[in-house]
Amino acid sequence: MSDIEIQAGLGRASGGQSSHPEQRPQRAAGRPGVVEIISALFGLFLVVSALVPTLLAPGDPLGIDPLAAFTPPSAGHWFGTDESGRDIYTRVVHGTGSSLVIGIVATAIGLGLGILLGTAAGMLGRVVDFTVNRFLEVLFAFPGLLLALLFILIYGPGVATATVAVGLSTAPGYARIIRGQLISVRSSSFVEAATVQGLPRWRILVRHILPNTLAPLLVLGTLGIGQAIVWASALSYLGLGAAPPAPEWGAMLSAGRTYITSAWWMSFFPGLFIVLTAVCATTIGRSIERRMRHA
Repeated sequence: MSDIEIQAGLGRASGGQSSHPEQRPQRAAGRPGVVEIISALFGLFLVVSALVPTLLAPGDPLGIDPLAAFTPPSAGHWFGTDESGRDIYTRVVHGTGSSLVIGIVATAIGLGLGILLGTAAGMLGRVVDFTVNRFLEVLFAFPGLLLALLFILIYGPGVATATVAVGLSTAPGYARIIRGQLISVRSSSFVEAATVQGLPRWRILVRHILPNTLAPLLVLGTLGIGQAIVWASALSYLGLGAAPPAPEWGAMLSAGRTYITSAWWMSFFPGLFIVLTAVCATTIGRSIERRMRHA
């Protein structure tokens, strides 16, 4: 087959588009890679585990069997058992729902506050912008996890408190990103054109600025879920979140640290799922960002 025929065939396969080399990376960006496919499959596993955990692990996550305590990973217990004979695979699957809910709710809290602060700083004038920026700088002076610990110190430990604490600690970062995006969109040509046409300020904000500003929040939210799950698990590991014997990954990780030398699997598999979930969320978020950039 000649080069001309090959190029014609490529043009027909791409809907008549030119097959110049500089356009091939854009087409390649639309094809999911191996890592993205694996992340999507693992994400599907997490969703099924959260919605219908009995489909993947029909056992009781709190059921004890003292005779089977400290059983290493085997065909009967894929992830082994803990000090009370509870099946760790069952507990990890049933703990997916609580870990994902904590991550999603905490991310929603952080994004909600970030939208409010970022919009106020970017749209309400220099005085408000200066005030909000100074407030954010004070918050940025503390590590995010330290802010969460201070909140829990005031309001006490617990799952709900840890979720709110993680959300509050991530809000400053979201606010800074949203403010910068708002300022960038506000100075664009189509917003200036709408202003010249005499459109009301609120209409410009609702119809032109916010839609172009909030679109990247899908990427921010996806990336933030993984971070929120890691932080919430860290708080549970410190005994400030879910309390044992709740089937929550951070609590399971904390319970297994006592037996780390004799029953490594008690900490390994919950920790592995925390890491894989964070990697999965980051990969999916980066994939969405890349597709939005090439759209």
